[in-house]
Amino acid sequence: MSSLDEVFRLLSRERRRYALYYLRQQDGPVTIEQLARTISEWESDPSDADVPDELFENVVLTLDHNHFPKRAEADSIEYDRENRQVRITDTASEIDVMLSIAHGLEQPSTDLDVLDLVSRS
Repeated sequence: MSSLDEVFRLLSRERRRYALYYLRQQDGPVTIEQLARTISEWESDPSDADVPDELFENVVLTLDHNHFPKRAEADSIEYDRENRQVRITDTASEIDVMLSIAHGLEQPSTDLDVLDLVSRS
């Protein structure tokens, strides 16, 4: 069981939450670049036709150096730095519930049904 403090720490950064939302939708590992592209789209201005390269590079950098190494230690994310792949592991039910609520409030993507997330918990 995760403590509430651990859950809040995990979900404290928007970019990390976005990564978790996306990773929960995947059946297996994804590349850092694939994940960064999606997060960049969610973070960019919807009126922009293309995601700025600078934003994409910033997302890759922060995921690779800040978010994943720390989360891998917490057993919520499996991060293969050598192959630049990441996947979500079986998360505690407390994390699933809070992640579902957070996703419902933020709604960075219309691809994922919040009710489906809640039913997975």
